[in-house]
Amino acid sequence: MAKTKKTTEAVNVAVPAGYVPTLKKLYKDEIVPKLEKEFSYTTVMQVPRLVKITINQGIGDATGDKKLVEVAQQELSAIAGQKAVETLSRKDISNFKLRKGNPIGVKVTLRGARMYEFLERLIRVSLPRIRDFNGISEKMDGKGNYTLGIKEQIIFPEIDIDKITRIFGMEITFVTTAKTDEEAHALLREFGLPFKKHNN
Repeated sequence: MAKTKKTTEAVNVAVPAGYVPTLKKLYKDEIVPKLEKEFSYTTVMQVPRLVKITINQGIGDATGDKKLVEVAQQELSAIAGQKAVETLSRKDISNFKLRKGNPIGVKVTLRGARMYEFLERLIRVSLPRIRDFNGISEKMDGKGNYTLGIKEQIIFPEIDIDKITRIFGMEITFVTTAKTDEEAHALLREFGLPFKKHNN
């Protein structure tokens, strides 16, 4: 288990006043009416929302090279458009030479405009760059949330492939207010997440 190292540092670019991300507008204008009809909701408040996107990177070699965490933190901050923070070990694990409080990865949590901006870049730019890409798994978590595994950070255009020192994977978790996996899947599908198509 890991805990997050708290920090007040910020390298975030301010979001302009009155700015409405494209996907937020899409949600209000098109997704809400479509899901209302699909699931026969009686009120707009029942339509599921995307609450936050959390990106986690575990750095397995971090105990032997603290620089790896610094590099991962810089890269994830660039990818997310928001300052990433270190995750720290919660306990001592002697077999891995790990002490409580040691950095073991990095994470960032996106909400609001930055969440929508990241989602749009992920769907329209980054995922299509995966070699032989044929869609993402449909497996949800049973609670209306979805986690997408990415094997290489180099699919993100913010990463300069000539400057990377190590390939890092990551987990991107989409947290929604959906009460069922079916509703969460429909919400993310309408946003444009490219789930694998089944042949009927």
